[in-house]
Amino acid sequence: MKMEAIDKSKLLRHTPNEIKERSALTINPAKTCQPIGAMYAALGIRGCLPHSHGSQGCCAYHRSALTRHYKEPVMAATSSFTEGSSVFGGQANLLQAIDNIFTIYNPDLIAVHTTCLSETIGDDIPQIVNKAAAEGKIPKGKRVIHTNTPSYVGSHVTGFANMVKSMVDYFSTSTGKRKQQINIIPGWVEPSDMEEIKRLTGLMGIKSVMFPDTSKVLNGPLNGKFIMFPDGGVTVEELESTGDSIGTIAMGLWASEAAAKALDTKCKVPYAILDLPIGLKATDRFIDAMRIMTGVSVPEAIEIERGQMLDIITDMHQYFYNKRVGLVGDPDQLIALSEFLVSIDMWPVYVVTGTPGKAFEKRIMEITAGSPYEVKVKAAGDMFLFHQWIKEEPVDLLIGNTYLKYISRDEDIPLIRHGFPILDRVGHSYFPTVGYKGGIRLLEKILTAILDREDRDSEITNFELVM
Repeated sequence: MKMEAIDKSKLLRHTPNEIKERSALTINPAKTCQPIGAMYAALGIRGCLPHSHGSQGCCAYHRSALTRHYKEPVMAATSSFTEGSSVFGGQANLLQAIDNIFTIYNPDLIAVHTTCLSETIGDDIPQIVNKAAAEGKIPKGKRVIHTNTPSYVGSHVTGFANMVKSMVDYFSTSTGKRKQQINIIPGWVEPSDMEEIKRLTGLMGIKSVMFPDTSKVLNGPLNGKFIMFPDGGVTVEELESTGDSIGTIAMGLWASEAAAKALDTKCKVPYAILDLPIGLKATDRFIDAMRIMTGVSVPEAIEIERGQMLDIITDMHQYFYNKRVGLVGDPDQLIALSEFLVSIDMWPVYVVTGTPGKAFEKRIMEITAGSPYEVKVKAAGDMFLFHQWIKEEPVDLLIGNTYLKYISRDEDIPLIRHGFPILDRVGHSYFPTVGYKGGIRLLEKILTAILDREDRDSEITNFELVM
């Protein structure tokens, strides 16, 4: 057997060129586990303390993953399973935890999500919560909600979707009298993106309830004071009112559809499922959906922002044209990003998500149908396969989370950080990539990566001042 020489200067030096089918092995996964998504969603409710029903180690990992991404302290509690809990179940732990949390930290509500261990044991969370209420461990006016999030199913996106659906299941109520407001389910996006969506809604004069809403929770100011529960997030009262809204706009099939459907079933609130408003076309569809649902007109301020984005695309199109791009991330994000890239004549050629779903592969192939290059796409894939594709034929640009930096360095390809997690840069929680303003920022990041590389690689005779 011929052995290939190993380049020890490479970080991922053991990635082989030869691709073999793998059915039971994931290497460098392009996802993380359900409870992280559930915890992130729960932080989008005002006065909520997320609670991990499992071991201390699980909760510590989930908290640290979010803390490292947002550079903010993430508060959460745990049932602290021991060997005894693993054998006999975690009921006693959760009952004691609920009592301790309300006594010491006094949140408005606790959002319980399960872990692999409690799911394998089969703990009945609603029964335990009912027992806590019967024993007086839940103070008057306080609430405990839950969702099931086994880590061995789906991904962090699945956990996010499950917790958002639970918000509907526990809170949404129909009084029979419609309110002149719409619900917006933003999907898994940054706090900055949620702020931008609310800004656009406000510019149109539309009253909305966004859930979850992590703005001012995970991108708040430093004022020298410790605040256990920041003054951000959707309130319980707002969540209850969602059942009386005239409609729901849910963004992202994977992260938001379940909650929108549950709200329609429970309270007869009609819904529209849209892509995340990343890029010109997707933002156009979002603005138009709000216009149709509420009967308002689009203000000139939004038209100006759209025109500014178009101006940049037109001015710098020659640098976007025909560039090959590799993307790794969450399905809703990748669908919107791929459409955006195609609209500016860049070509996604390798697209990988760790979240399962054959519908994702079909959608990406539809978006890239006019590509002059072969397109490879994989749901429930990993970055090992993605790296192998790149080793076969490189791309001009990578877009994805921090873990792509190893491939970026080994293969000498520029990387734009986007998605979750971003562990080695800041800005994502403060600067949006949704809407027209967010699209302008994304265009600027793409151009900077492309033009920096052109400057680096150009011969001295072609080193241009004006580009």
